[in-house]
Amino acid sequence: MKRAYILDTGPAFDFLFRRRGVNERVREVRRNGAKVGIGIPTLAEIIAGLEASTSRTESWEIAHRSLGRLVHWPFDSEAAYEYGRVFAELKRIGRIIQQIDMQNAAIARIKRNCVLVTYDSDFTAVTGITIENWSVDR
Repeated sequence: MKRAYILDTGPAFDFLFRRRGVNERVREVRRNGAKVGIGIPTLAEIIAGLEASTSRTESWEIAHRSLGRLVHWPFDSEAAYEYGRVFAELKRIGRIIQQIDMQNAAIARIKRNCVLVTYDSDFTAVTGITIENWSVDR
């Protein structure tokens, strides 16, 4: 089974705008047969960030070139059920994280052989996912 990498919002923006070595890591893992993409919740955050940008038009032009190169994993009914489990687990331990992060964690948990690429330490509270940080300057 091929490995999959789901980029959280920070690494996804770094991929789109060719920052912090994320593009190089994407090329590397793809050479090894992996799929790289984002969850639909991350796509929503990217769109929100681009729409709110002071350089909206220029940012969209840059982002459009790279968004199509990423797999877009859905937040479907299976992910919604997993989200409910993630939410309940975190609530039991008193550690609630952002809703979009829980949605991305749910997508990562239902995918087999999947790594969530993030800079956010909140994901360490979620069991059953593998996390990596691809930033060369972190």
